[in-house]
Amino acid sequence: MNDRPRLVYVVTHSMTARLLLRGQLDWMQERGYDVTLVTSGIEEISSLDEHPRYDIRKVSMAREISPAADAVSLFRLTRELRRLRPSIVNASTPKAGLLGLAAARMAGVPVRIYTLRGLRLETTTGLRRHALTVAERLACASAHQIVCVSDSLKRRCEELEICASGRATVLGDGSSNGVEIDRFAGVSLALTERLRQTHALGQGPVVGFVGRLTRDKGVEDLRRAFAAVEAELPEAQLLLIGRTEPGDPISAATREWIAHDERVIDLGQIDDTTPYYSLMDVLALPSYREGMPNAPLEAAAAGVPTVGYRVTGTVDAVDDGTTGVLVAPGDAVALAQALLRYLRDDDLARRHGCAARDRVAERFRPERVWQALDAEYSRLLEDQRMDVVN
Repeated sequence: MNDRPRLVYVVTHSMTARLLLRGQLDWMQERGYDVTLVTSGIEEISSLDEHPRYDIRKVSMAREISPAADAVSLFRLTRELRRLRPSIVNASTPKAGLLGLAAARMAGVPVRIYTLRGLRLETTTGLRRHALTVAERLACASAHQIVCVSDSLKRRCEELEICASGRATVLGDGSSNGVEIDRFAGVSLALTERLRQTHALGQGPVVGFVGRLTRDKGVEDLRRAFAAVEAELPEAQLLLIGRTEPGDPISAATREWIAHDERVIDLGQIDDTTPYYSLMDVLALPSYREGMPNAPLEAAAAGVPTVGYRVTGTVDAVDDGTTGVLVAPGDAVALAQALLRYLRDDDLARRHGCAARDRVAERFRPERVWQALDAEYSRLLEDQRMDVVN
């Protein structure tokens, strides 16, 4: 008889698994769980783990709200979970959180966890904001435990009454999955130079951006800020890594700027961004909302400071004045000035980059995150067993 608890992760898209669960599923499998990943497209999973030891099941889920499609997904998720009969379901992202936890509740899963990685509703208004708020509250109501990936996200969740005070927790110092610091710190000079030549980067200073090219991520502000940087430092370059999204499109003017400004190098979506941080002197993160952003933690592992907005999530990822600089949201002028400080002062960039690397190494190694989560799983399973006994 198999006494290993079955642990099911539910995410909307395999991209989430690839970027935010790297290594975690195999680690949990080795710790004694029978792990299953339930997601939409599974085509990209091979780039998450070359030979995954966990099970993978496909259930289509739309990222945007779609009542008819969502009802079908809920039915299929419930059916799949009844077949799997897991001890624990851990669901994350708004849609997978809502549908996955509702299905887990209907399937009678004894331990249900909602991993809250951010609040899309923060940058929305009107009916869309209302719908997202209701979805988040329902997901939280279906969970036994809400795990927020940062302290500021937990506070914001409580301020907006997404969940009641005391219902959410942060494991360790937070983050979705930690950072494999050795991967980012171990990039060779030869590889860096090869990438520089491949992408026709000059010898001028480089501002990097890693993330979705959307309004939420502050790309419109980045255009204005970089224009000010170019005016002061004409040799400066901007390296963009990420894809556009139709659900939150940037303006036509910004698309034209990306396409035609010779100082902007647009690489599009990169499967493995690890070596590209070594090309950057500073990372720009003018995002208007985060949970716990990965890009500044990855940049920190590579010894690169970050300039960002003082918003949910980013305030946890960047130690203002020590590992980077935070400015007021929407202040493109202050963003440009902070970027210029690093581009003009190599010693400052080096000191803050080293401090950032030390902070990540101490607080955000993946094993630290996984161990805290494993302990939470064990605690919740034991609580469930005691409830049954009593």
